[in-house]
Amino acid sequence: MQLTLIRHGQSTYNLENRFTGEIDVPLTQLGREEALLAGKKIADYHYDMAYTSLLIRAEETLQIILKEINQTQIPIIRNKALNERNYGDLQGLNKAQTAIKFGDAKVLIWRRSYEVRPPGGESLEDTFNRTVPYYKSEIEPKLLTGKNILVVAHGNSLRALIMYLEHIGKDDILKLNIPTGMPRNYNIDWLKKVTDVSYL
Repeated sequence: MQLTLIRHGQSTYNLENRFTGEIDVPLTQLGREEALLAGKKIADYHYDMAYTSLLIRAEETLQIILKEINQTQIPIIRNKALNERNYGDLQGLNKAQTAIKFGDAKVLIWRRSYEVRPPGGESLEDTFNRTVPYYKSEIEPKLLTGKNILVVAHGNSLRALIMYLEHIGKDDILKLNIPTGMPRNYNIDWLKKVTDVSYL
């Protein structure tokens, strides 16, 4: 069984170095090019279905990819469980300016701590607790029937899934950077064990 995870291409807020979270911003031209390149990298793979979030930057990335690999007819399931982590009061703020206002150490804790929530927002633990149960109840069972699945989502929702799939601890997961538009591919056996993982 094949599972491919892809973070959406560069968004306008990525370009402007802003906290995005659940603010619904589109891709940049570079983001669309990253999505196209991601499609080229997985052109030899066949998918039975695809999952994405409710946010336009992930949906647009998925559509570009499916068009590039000529698989636009497969079922697409959109669910809020795959949305980006909600950054609360930080959403829309410039990251550098926020660090000046609150201090680098505080902002680093808000961004990278597993358990600490930014003001009014979600921690990575909160994101894990909605993303992974959805994966286990909706995506994993379909993988175990032999379906190949493509998931296009966000840095933190994918970080939570990778934490589960690769048995990464809460300290080590914070060091993991997930590039935009870079397919991460898993082969999964019937025991739900990851037998191979690689960037394509």
